[in-house]
Amino acid sequence: MKTYWIFLLLIITSLNLKAQNNNQNNTGKIAGKVIDAVTKVAVDYATIGIYKQGSTSPFNGASTDPKGNFKIDNIPAGEYTLKVDFLGYKQLAVEHLVISATAKNLSVGSLSLSPVQNELKGVTVTANAPTVENKIDKLVYSPGNDLTAQGGVAIDVLKKVPMVTVDIDGNVELMGNANIRFLINGKPSSIFGASLTDALQAIPASQIKSIEVITSPGAKYDAAGTGGIINIILKDSKVQGINGSVNLSAGTRLENGSFNLSARKGNFGVNAFFSGNEQLNSTAISTNNRTSYNGARDTVTSLSQKGSNAFKRSGYQSGISFNWSISPKDELTTSINFNHFGNNGHGITNQDQNTLAALTGQNIDTLSLSNSGSRFSANSKDWSLAYKKTFAKEGQELNILYNASYGSNVNDYTLRQDYLAPVVPSTGSTSNNPGKDKETDISVDYSQPIAKDFNIETGAKTVIENLNNSIVSQTLNNGAYIPNPFQTYGFTYKRTIFAYYVSASFSLFNFVDGKAGLRYEHTSSTSDFPNTIIPSYGIFAPSFVLTHKLSKTQSIKFSYSYRLERPEYRDLNPFYNISDPHNISTGNPNLKPELGHNFELGYNKSFDKGANVYVAAFYRYNTNDIQSFTTFYPSITIGDSTYNNVSLDQRYNIGRENNMGINLYGSLPVTGKLSLRSNMFFADRVTTNPGSPSVSGFMYRINLNGNYQFADDFAAEFFVNYRSSQKTIQGSRPAFAFYNLAVRKQFMNKKASIGLTAANPFSQYVNLQSSTFGSNFNQSSSRLVPFRSFGISLSYKFGKLEFKKDKERDDNSPPMPQDNAGQ
Repeated sequence: MKTYWIFLLLIITSLNLKAQNNNQNNTGKIAGKVIDAVTKVAVDYATIGIYKQGSTSPFNGASTDPKGNFKIDNIPAGEYTLKVDFLGYKQLAVEHLVISATAKNLSVGSLSLSPVQNELKGVTVTANAPTVENKIDKLVYSPGNDLTAQGGVAIDVLKKVPMVTVDIDGNVELMGNANIRFLINGKPSSIFGASLTDALQAIPASQIKSIEVITSPGAKYDAAGTGGIINIILKDSKVQGINGSVNLSAGTRLENGSFNLSARKGNFGVNAFFSGNEQLNSTAISTNNRTSYNGARDTVTSLSQKGSNAFKRSGYQSGISFNWSISPKDELTTSINFNHFGNNGHGITNQDQNTLAALTGQNIDTLSLSNSGSRFSANSKDWSLAYKKTFAKEGQELNILYNASYGSNVNDYTLRQDYLAPVVPSTGSTSNNPGKDKETDISVDYSQPIAKDFNIETGAKTVIENLNNSIVSQTLNNGAYIPNPFQTYGFTYKRTIFAYYVSASFSLFNFVDGKAGLRYEHTSSTSDFPNTIIPSYGIFAPSFVLTHKLSKTQSIKFSYSYRLERPEYRDLNPFYNISDPHNISTGNPNLKPELGHNFELGYNKSFDKGANVYVAAFYRYNTNDIQSFTTFYPSITIGDSTYNNVSLDQRYNIGRENNMGINLYGSLPVTGKLSLRSNMFFADRVTTNPGSPSVSGFMYRINLNGNYQFADDFAAEFFVNYRSSQKTIQGSRPAFAFYNLAVRKQFMNKKASIGLTAANPFSQYVNLQSSTFGSNFNQSSSRLVPFRSFGISLSYKFGKLEFKKDKERDDNSPPMPQDNAGQ
């Protein structure tokens, strides 16, 4: 691991030397603002090009921000022409701009663009947004040109995102940490509360506009999630007119579809969508071998399990949102979403348990056949109301957000174990576990510019969570299932969080841009579970990010954030899952929050030919680290039932965890038709548990994405991903690899497309090997997970876009805001 840090140190040292040389250059900047010549409204995202006087090719440029402002730095001394372009407007040119030693900083003031007078009957816009954008406080991945994810779901898109790792079962990690705060359009959603994996499998890739990765969230964001935040931005439209899209896909393993419709007239807009998917029935094959010992280690028990499990998953989402520009300075947005997803499975397992007593020589061999079933279903509803107020002073604004999420879910299992020996009666159990959760968020955020390069933000937020579930269990007795009062109970949990923050964004000496802030969160929790007292606690969470632009093509960033991970409901729920009586799992209502310090150092470099490199080194350490721990029991009593030869899996606060590593991302246009992207992640995790030796686990993840453009409307893509195994405190996590292929053909002026996809076409299964051990047991497991699939996808876009500004808004009014991402 030292090699990576030495490598990074050499990069930083060379960059600092270059930065010193750059500072000695006689360079300047040109700044200004672009407005509509008729309405005086700011024109956002207009293209600014800087040309050497008399040249026809630009050598530098930028885009205007949402306020119409632009600034282009590091312009050498000389005479230049500035050109402004935007669709629907005439090009504007400002000539003979001179940068010299005595005139380094030029302001061209407000530049007025004149709209094209003739009405356009039809417009085809072709623009390739960058797949990965590295911003001051986040990384943005846009899957618009992601061919191998077409027809897939959110999990398939996340596999491509830098710094994100997804395993075969859909578990997500951000820079090696699974404690991630997931948001949709910047807001929490109860869709993630019951089962994160199922929720991510229920969102079609065609519905995703972009994914934001925030490894060091600022004070405006909730402090929850030691790993950071992943914000999934769904598609919408905020332009005049009516438009939409239809996406359909069918395959051997997955089918999904989505429909989007957007309409806007004047100051009122509507967005609606519906999407659904189904993972078709597939069967995984598993083996599990465990050797265990009694306390005196004079009796050894061997358990061999071989079986298969048929599994299927389905879900849908729908929603509608309304936006009303009440006045040029007042915006009101409301939305409501409905979500449903679930899964069910049925497994058959052959079991052979052999017990050998060394002292007596007794050898008992027990053969049995286990039939198990499981069903999970979740429904949720999200409702939000957002108000935004802007003021005469640019950058001054007030945001108020009310967000409510309601969820209900049911988790059932059935089990019957029949023994081949006729004298041994069959055993079994059933359980029905319905639950409900409700979360209400109220936040107020205010931004106030103090000076040109100094802005202050402050705000407060209240989160109220109520969760409850009831467990009804039955036990097989003499061939019939009868109620088991010892495993029938209810569990209620309530949590209230109050937060306040203040932060500032600033620029110092035209050398460093930064954001810094402090957030305070107070948490109080109550539970009616016996012998469980959850103390209240408060934390101060500081954060900052500093960036320095070494040149117009490269920058360096350093950030720090203090985060916590509150135990989730599924971690706290004391429900015992006995669908496999030899491998039981349960929650732990006594869990404490995990606390984490995150440091990150990043470097970004862009090249003239379009290549890009981003290097991020990180160090993170957590206390009260929440991890799963398996304990073996020769026998364990749950309620009035006793189970033999049991591995009990439960979450605990285990000591301290240190993570350090490096992430390397690069994109390279090899030719005009072939482009490559790669993401490499290397990390070492050290877990220290008092009274036990430290455990170090090194892992790496490497992927490669290639795209070949045969023609303007025909492209192909491949994606290869490998993740190594990793040592844990009780064994190892499995390594795995997969590969995807895809082609897409566009037609009807790119309004429609057809795509073909293939995942692992030459291998039916992905083989996962893992191990677990403790003081009195050793266990090895193998799973053959079906992964090969073939699919076809269809997409069609319709409608007319009208590129014109709202005449009722003045030049201080920003464009319609996105959903607040600071929640």
